[in-house]
Amino acid sequence: MKVAVVGASGRGGSRIVAELARRGHQVTAIARNIEKVEPGPNITVRRGDVNGLGFPGLLAGHDAVVSAVRFVQTDPDVLIGAVRKSGVTRYAVMGGAGSLEVAPGKRLLDTPQFPEAAKPEALKGVAFLDKLKATTDLDWVFLSPAAVIAFGERTGKFRLGKDEFMTDADGKSKISFEDYAVAMVDELEQHKHSRERFAVAY
Repeated sequence: MKVAVVGASGRGGSRIVAELARRGHQVTAIARNIEKVEPGPNITVRRGDVNGLGFPGLLAGHDAVVSAVRFVQTDPDVLIGAVRKSGVTRYAVMGGAGSLEVAPGKRLLDTPQFPEAAKPEALKGVAFLDKLKATTDLDWVFLSPAAVIAFGERTGKFRLGKDEFMTDADGKSKISFEDYAVAMVDELEQHKHSRERFAVAY
């Protein structure tokens, strides 16, 4: 496939770019700071800003767009609108864990232990997901990671869920950026979810 990755210089975006490239997909790695993007085979680096007038043109001609930008730095209407204008219909979004449910109707971000500093990003992520749920002309997916996501190993072993907050046998909720990327690229290749959110955790 030809896949455009927005936010390619970030922690999640960089690993998604690497995973796509290692599987032989043609990746357009889009970032404002292209010097932070790791070059390599199957990777074309392009400078781009989601608020720029020419941004939809950077996305055009791809089979899918992956968004791995922070929600507090983007306007969902602008980003979703750019994908729509580009003519690309498959859209995968790197989501957050805050909107996952710890109980029916109770989100992780509503629990007392949720870090106050993380709430602005989590709330923006909720708003982004709500915008996607109202979008019917794009084949979108929103992949939420575990509560703790950090650089680590690429094991290829993890669990997938829907809207529920997942923990391991020790009560911890975690995933590596590397395995998150595996789950994201698996979805792009296998297309098991459409217009819905799903989650990944160990």
